[in-house]
Amino acid sequence: MEYDKWQHQLWWRQFVLTSYLLHKKSLRQQAFLFFGIRNACNTVARHVSAICYTFPMNSVPAHGSAMAAQHSTIDPLTVAREVLEIEARALHHVVSRLDAAFAAAVEKILTCKGRVVVSGLGKTGHIARKIASTLASTGTPAIFVHAAEASHGDLGMVTRDDIFLALSHSGESSELLAIVPVLKRQGALLIAITGNAASSLAAQADVHLYAGVEMEACPLNLAPTASTTAALALGDALAVALMRARGFTRDEFALSHPGGALGRRLLTLVRDVMRTGDGVPVVSESVTAMDALREMSRGMMGMTAVVNARREVTAIFTDGDLRRALEKGLDLRVTPITQVMTRNPRTLGADHLAAEAVQIMERSKVNQLLVVDEISTPGVLVGALNMHDLFRAKVV
Repeated sequence: MEYDKWQHQLWWRQFVLTSYLLHKKSLRQQAFLFFGIRNACNTVARHVSAICYTFPMNSVPAHGSAMAAQHSTIDPLTVAREVLEIEARALHHVVSRLDAAFAAAVEKILTCKGRVVVSGLGKTGHIARKIASTLASTGTPAIFVHAAEASHGDLGMVTRDDIFLALSHSGESSELLAIVPVLKRQGALLIAITGNAASSLAAQADVHLYAGVEMEACPLNLAPTASTTAALALGDALAVALMRARGFTRDEFALSHPGGALGRRLLTLVRDVMRTGDGVPVVSESVTAMDALREMSRGMMGMTAVVNARREVTAIFTDGDLRRALEKGLDLRVTPITQVMTRNPRTLGADHLAAEAVQIMERSKVNQLLVVDEISTPGVLVGALNMHDLFRAKVV
């Protein structure tokens, strides 16, 4: 397209030049000049054409074609296995280098009156943020401070009662090294996690934890891969060791996880989801099966509780009991409830976790559960729940 446009311009210029010369020269001179200019223009056009079409676009290899051919020979599963094996070896290497320094770090954090301030930069900074989050959610007060922001005011978050946990694979991060003197003047303890025991950060730390690796999983041995995995695992080891040392419980864990499915399973009690008052279908032991059926229909729970004069649970009458009674040909209008009910039903206290109710239902293959008082008046009916109630509460 570009060549055709250029050629059109060339012919136009030839026409203008020839027209200009027509009234300046004799007829013989005009003819000589006209053919001379035309031959010159044709020569130029042939050279330009040769340059434009010697290497047509479709004959030039695409930039990525060689790489695409190379990519087609790479097996992703093989690469994945190699990466995982390298990172697994890195973890084994860290395990082999664990020493008394780890125990010292745990002891210092346990006796810390303040918080653990975790800091890092780049990819290691992301690992530091995750470690801070894990510590905070497992009983060790912790926050994350970005190493670069620390030098611009965020270092004010650190007090002399805190422990500063610094992460740097090289141990030579200028941003971290710049704030170490300030931390020392404040009196905060410094724990460093690096991959270089001879680094400047390791030398200035009160406790140094080694997280070095033999090689990265990156084929260029540049991108932090195995090294970040090692640092993360070492941070997890710290958090779990501190959990065990503190005797951290499920209830304490639930308090820091009130949101989401995890929080609901760990915090929701049976009393929070059970039905009470008129919402609980209940009959006495003196009624007929037909009376129990009417109460079961009213309660819409697929069952009714059966209680004695003291309102203590003695039995349950379910739709399964009803089907069995009908199969036997019993007349529900005259059949006493005591003849068709199921005695000693499964019960649960109101202060148990709703998740426990789910486990009992699944293990016993039932859909309803009666809730009784376990403290002041043991065995007295206080509520009931079925699987639909647990679904609505999003416990299941």
